[in-house]
Amino acid sequence: MSQFKLSNRVEQLNESATLKMAQKARELSSKGIDIINLSLGEPDFDTPDFIKSAAKLALDKGNTKYTPVAGTLALREAISHKFKVENQLLYSSDEIIVSNGAKQCLANLCQALLDDENDEVILLAPYWVSYYEIIKLAGGKPIIVNSKVEENYKPRLSDLQKVLTEKTKMLIFSSPCNPTGTVFNQKDLEAISELLNAFPDVLIVADEIYEHIIFDQKHFSIGSIEGLRSRTATINGFSKAFSMTGWRLGYMGAPKQITQACIKIQGQFTSGAAAFTQQAGIVALQTELAETLKMQDIFKKRRNTLLDEMSKISEWKCNKPEGAFYLLPNVSNSFKKKHNNQVINNSEDLAMYILNEAHVALVSGEAFGAPDCLRISYSVSEEKITEAVKRIKNSLEKLS
Repeated sequence: MSQFKLSNRVEQLNESATLKMAQKARELSSKGIDIINLSLGEPDFDTPDFIKSAAKLALDKGNTKYTPVAGTLALREAISHKFKVENQLLYSSDEIIVSNGAKQCLANLCQALLDDENDEVILLAPYWVSYYEIIKLAGGKPIIVNSKVEENYKPRLSDLQKVLTEKTKMLIFSSPCNPTGTVFNQKDLEAISELLNAFPDVLIVADEIYEHIIFDQKHFSIGSIEGLRSRTATINGFSKAFSMTGWRLGYMGAPKQITQACIKIQGQFTSGAAAFTQQAGIVALQTELAETLKMQDIFKKRRNTLLDEMSKISEWKCNKPEGAFYLLPNVSNSFKKKHNNQVINNSEDLAMYILNEAHVALVSGEAFGAPDCLRISYSVSEEKITEAVKRIKNSLEKLS
């Protein structure tokens, strides 16, 4: 059998930690083991019926042909209207690109702006796993600004200021944040923007995919701050707010120069997103958010249940997530312990121990820039959350 030499690019690329753990959980489940999977960032709700009906109608009307690379004009106009009304962001339709998921928007952006390690991209850690790898794949250099659970995973401005240099090309963050659930409010973002005033060529990349899964406050878009629209790329999509993960539909608003560059990249990779999904996207954006708000309420209840249960695990430190559906406890107090000669050296070891011993799938924080943590997704029922934490607690009590 032939053996092919793979590119350095792919050899240096790490597999997605979330998908890797999800696969391990599926393998154990296939053997009849009762696994509670808290590893995936996927709502457990079905896509609302009105969105599915819109897609079916589009199919019946023959919306099955190629679409413009940037997305249909009707969808881009709907996105432009959504940005204006919900986010106070003024992006015209030709400043918007529709992609096969928000992840492709980010990949397009990095391919369009980054050349080599002289192009630095600041990441506020903990960060979503794919940011780091997409930056590497585009040739850029990730620069990490760390934060602590005790400070609600908000980086200190002094630490951010230290890494801003003439090499900085972009700053990327998500709010609400995956994996911490932290929300950067208006005051936080205005403080960050003041630092960036001295670096006018830095593109701000705001990942707002979780904007409608937010508790007890309103989402705020950094691009709405006076003077920042011309240097902000706002990425969003349909997967979380409308439980449309499998539809692969995302979008970005950005200055026209940036959008046109991303269209050029996308045109050589995937071209436009599917026609009938775009039509469903229009209907999703033009319909009241009643179904989305129901999901938001359920996620809030799940968060509260998870925090109540986690309070029983005294050795782990937790913040209070303000959005998304994740908790990122600091679990370092469980390191250097062992059970049956299995030593827990790090969060990877701990995640595998809990999977095998408690039959609960979590994700190591290593890939999120948080090596002392584990990510818990509470996109499952309250009953499963309660049972999962009970199992975790029992497994931890076996360590010594």
